[in-house]
Amino acid sequence: MRQTALLFAAILLLAASAGAQANPDNSLPLAPLAPETTAAAAPASLFAVNAAPVPTATSAPGTAAFATPSSSSTDQQQPSVYGVFQNYNWQATAGYTFFRFYLVPRITENLNGLNLGLVYYPGGHWYAADGEFVGAWGSLIGYTAKYVQGMGGGRVRWSAPRGIEVWGHVMVGGSHFLPQTAYGNQSAFAYEAGGGVDLNIHQKRIAYRVSANMVGTRYFSTYQYSPNVNAGIVFKF
Repeated sequence: MRQTALLFAAILLLAASAGAQANPDNSLPLAPLAPETTAAAAPASLFAVNAAPVPTATSAPGTAAFATPSSSSTDQQQPSVYGVFQNYNWQATAGYTFFRFYLVPRITENLNGLNLGLVYYPGGHWYAADGEFVGAWGSLIGYTAKYVQGMGGGRVRWSAPRGIEVWGHVMVGGSHFLPQTAYGNQSAFAYEAGGGVDLNIHQKRIAYRVSANMVGTRYFSTYQYSPNVNAGIVFKF
């Protein structure tokens, strides 16, 4: 009888153990998991950013440093801005001049000669001091006619596209005319106003110049207003 009771108890114990294995406990824990446990169990994000500091030029010796564009290198890479005019302070010109001298009413003389000029632009600016000398000759009623003038004044200029420089000037000075006549002096006060264009060759020191002026004088108790046209070469230095 005792052996039968022990056998029946062993059967009940085995039956209870089998039921526990067939029905595991699926209930959730009453307390939340610890943060360390959650972080460890969570999958790594695909978009995680590396929080490691980026090495710089001030990193400790022996560590790699990545070169980053600095403000100084950026400034060096930017294109330089040049002035409007080439920085040549002086301009010397020499060329041909045609002077149509209105001597007295109904008497006009065509003179051909040489035009020389010197211009100084302080600091390469748009304004300048201007000097000019003109010598021309021709024939007047069977006599050799000569005309010379020396003037000084001011000039302004403007830089146009394609290397073209436009300028204008106003000058005053003196003039001298031959031959001697019985109607007055051979010398007279003179003044001039006009302008011209300089055609630069690839922005170098040499340019071609054409200009036109109106020259005013007073000979033989009358006023003369005579046109003057010039063409020449300019050397900049």
